[in-house]
Amino acid sequence: MKSEKQDIGVDAPLLPEIQPIDGRQSNEGASVSGAIFNISTGMVGAGIMSIPATFKVLGVIPSFLVILIIAYFVEVTVEFLLKYTHSGDSNTYGELMAESFGKSGSVALQVCVMITNLGALIIYLIIIGDVLSGSKSGGTLHLGILQEWFGIHWWNSRAFSLLLVVLFVLLPLLLLRRIDSLRHASAISVLLAAFFVAICSIMAIHAMWVGKTQRPRLVPDLSNGVSVFQLFTTIPVFATAFGCHVNVHPIRAELGRASDMSSAVRISLVLCVTIYFAVGFFGYLLFGDSIMADMLVNFDTTSDSIVTTILNDIVRLSYAIHLMLVFPVMNYSLRVNVDELFFPKRPMLAAENVRFFSLTCTLLGVIYGAAIAIPNIWYFFQFMGTTTVMCLMFIFPSSIILRDVHCVSTCRDKALAVIVILLAIGTSLVAIFSNLFDYFG
Repeated sequence: MKSEKQDIGVDAPLLPEIQPIDGRQSNEGASVSGAIFNISTGMVGAGIMSIPATFKVLGVIPSFLVILIIAYFVEVTVEFLLKYTHSGDSNTYGELMAESFGKSGSVALQVCVMITNLGALIIYLIIIGDVLSGSKSGGTLHLGILQEWFGIHWWNSRAFSLLLVVLFVLLPLLLLRRIDSLRHASAISVLLAAFFVAICSIMAIHAMWVGKTQRPRLVPDLSNGVSVFQLFTTIPVFATAFGCHVNVHPIRAELGRASDMSSAVRISLVLCVTIYFAVGFFGYLLFGDSIMADMLVNFDTTSDSIVTTILNDIVRLSYAIHLMLVFPVMNYSLRVNVDELFFPKRPMLAAENVRFFSLTCTLLGVIYGAAIAIPNIWYFFQFMGTTTVMCLMFIFPSSIILRDVHCVSTCRDKALAVIVILLAIGTSLVAIFSNLFDYFG
């Protein structure tokens, strides 16, 4: 301890020289509003597109209740992470897992982060492909923007258009070595997501005003072939949409007071609950039972009004651009985790261009191949939501509380942790069983 204090004392004279230059930026970055913005950006992603489809399955009232329940448990498990971060010496999620479960715990977390990010990036490409080149569902062809503008040709097929996006849009951004070069992506993504929600709401209200909407179901229609087990398949979609636990520690490190993190998380959850319910309700109101797993596909509907047609194209294209800009940010953490897992004793240096380029291209190739092979994002949301996302959001934080290596967990904490784990595992098993039954049935 003495040597550490001496080291700090040696560095202390440098602070007055650095603070006048960076102090202003540090204060700006440490604001609670900045933390709220970053947390909300991490939540409001591609998951927003599948939420209206859950309203079709569950109905309006159960969907709203599920959103509230999941938001509550997200707040509880984030508090679990923050409580143990304040009690020990760990500053990251991985260090917390290593502190409680050793090396195997940190590796398990790393694998889950990689699978989740890889799945999210595949979802992004699938949605971009749906926007540009359309998709097929139930024998119905939904045209993409390129096909609506130029007709159906080989050069605007799904495989070729995504290949052009990968090579000429995504790859140049992925080859940037510094994450600072992508710092504006979060701001643009939030603006575009807010724009999408606003346009959806306006279109739904207008359609309701002219009498072109169906009456939304308030509860599930179990008499129309929907089983109780199928209702559980919607919960992983909501869980994926609320995933923010991996970003808790980096955002907390930027705050001037670490205690402000709890307030930032609660405000972000309120904001995201509002956004998700708005887009779910108005999206379901606008398209009714014809809503697709990816709501952007529904905006290919032609209209007699040229204004409505242009508006549909603007909505789809703007969100596709949003995903293209968010893609490199998520890929950055994926690439880092893959490199650390396979090369734990050989950190990537700035001069190792071959390794960096090879890893970037390999991951991008895998993502592109999966996006072509699996054209429906519903399956990916269910897979991630029932496996890795449940672990990252609910099972791992609750396990840390039950492990209680610092002896700080209260009886209430442990009771909540047991409830969270049982609900997460039970919901995941029922959802997996339902999916397998539907697939093989």
